[in-house]
Amino acid sequence: MEKAIPVPEGGNQLNPVAVRVNAGARLHLGFLDLGGDLGRRFGSLGLAIDGFETEIEMRRARRFAVKGAEPERVGALVRRLAETHRVDGAVEVEVASAIPAHAGLGSGTQLALGLALAFRRLHGLPGDPRDDAAALTRGARSGVGVGLFARGGFMLDAGRGPATALPPIVSNLPFPPDWRVVLLIDDEIEGAHGEAERAAFAALPAFPRAAAADICHRALMQVLPGVAEADFAAFAAGVSAIQRRLGDHFAPAQGGDRFTSRGVGEVAAALERQGAQGVGQSSWGPTGFLFAPDPEAALAWGARARATARGKLRVQICAARARGAQCVSLP
Repeated sequence: MEKAIPVPEGGNQLNPVAVRVNAGARLHLGFLDLGGDLGRRFGSLGLAIDGFETEIEMRRARRFAVKGAEPERVGALVRRLAETHRVDGAVEVEVASAIPAHAGLGSGTQLALGLALAFRRLHGLPGDPRDDAAALTRGARSGVGVGLFARGGFMLDAGRGPATALPPIVSNLPFPPDWRVVLLIDDEIEGAHGEAERAAFAALPAFPRAAAADICHRALMQVLPGVAEADFAAFAAGVSAIQRRLGDHFAPAQGGDRFTSRGVGEVAAALERQGAQGVGQSSWGPTGFLFAPDPEAALAWGARARATARGKLRVQICAARARGAQCVSLP
């Protein structure tokens, strides 16, 4: 049995009356093997980023109440937690801020695990994101969302084998602190999710073994050592190559393009022609990205992106997030 991932819980009270959880967003930089020829399927690369947060406050109450973002979804998740742990679900929950939903930034996993961490802390239960992911049906394909919730940084998971409960994290590296990511955000559309996502996966053609081999080669020999040695050129080249492979494969489910958003795709292509590096789309998008080796370069690429987008996209510069979710007791 795999060990539970530790989560910093904060505070000194064993059973606080109120807690606050803060969880950051993530980028999904690509799958390793969609075919599973060697017995494991998916596998993925992910990066925790700042700039977007889900913040939850939960306190003991006489009756159950929810306010803030996505109240129906939050209510259903908390009721499931109460049933799973067989404890009283009489709590007040407020989602003060939330990562944009269905944008490729991991909002669903961070919300679910954030609620689970708050609920556990409020009831004196140890944090266990792996069990929470299983109970709340998160991590069906990728393990990096759960891992990044707990730890932050840069991660690779090893995909799903015949007996896998949650894809195991096999690499977790600190991300070079000077590197930045420039996000290209289309607020007008949503990426595939739920039943539409499952149908899209089912309709995709078989993934070529040669493509999986190339992605794994680049992940192991470009992307990971690039992060470990702060070799930006190697890292960015590996990310771009992986994204091109995957973008071409997912294009039939994305309107025939590597990007879900035509506007993001056009801006990304224009910037790549100008020399942008590490260009791609997070998960099903619509959020696109490019990487920069330092804050000054990020500002320059951000300005070019805004000029190219002409107000049709939101451009945001983010750094990596080196920590996992935080949970503190409130007075």
